[in-house]
Amino acid sequence: MNNRWLPSLVLTPSIVLVGACVYGFILFTIYLSFTSSTILPVMELSDKSNYERLFRLSTFKLSAANLGIFAALYIGLCMVLGMLMAILIDQKVRAENIYRSVFLYPMALSFIVTGTAWKWLLDPSIGLERTVRSLGFNDFVFDWIKDGEMAIYTVVIAAVWQSSGFVMALFLAGLRGIDNEVLNAARVDGAKSWRIYWRIIIPQLGPSFISSFVILAHMAIKSYDLVIALTGGGPGRDTWLPSVFMYQYTFTRNEMAVGAASAVIMLLAIAIVVVPYIRSEMRAGKGQP
Repeated sequence: MNNRWLPSLVLTPSIVLVGACVYGFILFTIYLSFTSSTILPVMELSDKSNYERLFRLSTFKLSAANLGIFAALYIGLCMVLGMLMAILIDQKVRAENIYRSVFLYPMALSFIVTGTAWKWLLDPSIGLERTVRSLGFNDFVFDWIKDGEMAIYTVVIAAVWQSSGFVMALFLAGLRGIDNEVLNAARVDGAKSWRIYWRIIIPQLGPSFISSFVILAHMAIKSYDLVIALTGGGPGRDTWLPSVFMYQYTFTRNEMAVGAASAVIMLLAIAIVVVPYIRSEMRAGKGQP
């Protein structure tokens, strides 16, 4: 009897805290999005739709457009670079453990540290531009971080640098799980290496592609600290993402209801990506098609 109830007894406090502090506040945020809350929560429902106002705001449209650019490049480049690095390491290169550690090291850093380091590196007055000019290339210009149209791409560069090693680890695990007998048979038949990868290996990396996409999409939607540390959302508002929009409207502009509405939209975007993946994994675990 004691052994049966002990796990439930130990887990109950954690379950209660998670339910209250995570799911409880999610429900509270959804409720606030239908009120007229400003600097403090208002419990009375509003007759005006914060969601209609949200989608009319130019700043939210800009944030959504930036998210589209950032997510597409971030996910695409991380997956391509991660797969290429995994294929490189899978060639049984010397000092494999060192390469894996080097590629994975950026993921051990917080996004605040990454953003700060890349901010120094990309600053024209102290970073890459000044260093190259000091070598005699006086016409070299790399001021993307100061350019409103190009600044969002500096966020992509920093994010890809940090996350591609993690994606490499996922693909490497997938590569190591492929049956070598199939590959040896293809080599005996005279298939070239690039054709083996294109026809046999990459198609079997479907689970790695899906897992990488879900994780990266989730990280892209909720990205905040990297943007704040790297560009502060600037120049102007040119690198705002929905997460930055939510913070600014909730805590800086004192429009809590609009900020709550944007948070709900972010939650729905993450749910669209994560929920189907969780359902497919649960079905696979039960042996269902």
